[in-house]
Amino acid sequence: MKNRIIFTLLMSFGLLNILSSCSSMPEKAQPVNQFDVNRYLGTWYEIARFDYRFEKDLDNAMAQYSLNADGSVNVTNSGYNFKKKEWVSVNGTAKFRGDKNTAALKVSFFGPFYAGYNVVALEDYKYALVAGKNLDYLWILSREKNIPENIKQKFMIKAQEIGYDTSKLIWVKQDKESPFDK
Repeated sequence: MKNRIIFTLLMSFGLLNILSSCSSMPEKAQPVNQFDVNRYLGTWYEIARFDYRFEKDLDNAMAQYSLNADGSVNVTNSGYNFKKKEWVSVNGTAKFRGDKNTAALKVSFFGPFYAGYNVVALEDYKYALVAGKNLDYLWILSREKNIPENIKQKFMIKAQEIGYDTSKLIWVKQDKESPFDK
């Protein structure tokens, strides 16, 4: 009986993971086409985000992307926890959900559980608007620790068109040198 309950729970988690992978992007979001992952690799600074538990209390957040031998993308997210006064970092893997020329990926930091990572706006591979699996996840990224006002406004309008409540964005401080910056 105990084994049957465990099996049922594992199957339920597996089914939930499959179903959540199917809805890996907000309904009105469209990933960037003609995407070149090689140009996207490197360091991106987080300019703004929706707050969620994995980035709670982080400033100076950044993401670093590099290509793995199997074609997946190594992801290292880091930031400074201003309450604990310490730098934190986590590694993960991103994989394309389909065509590698479309910026629709799934990323995992916790084993077999993946979430949507969709580049929905991209300016010269210097600035990116990234939508998560639903309207609870949104990031504005830049190759520099700031972003021009015109790009910021363009991304805000795009996010609102998708359905995001941009008043919930947290504007991330970028005022420290990270020990993880390569």
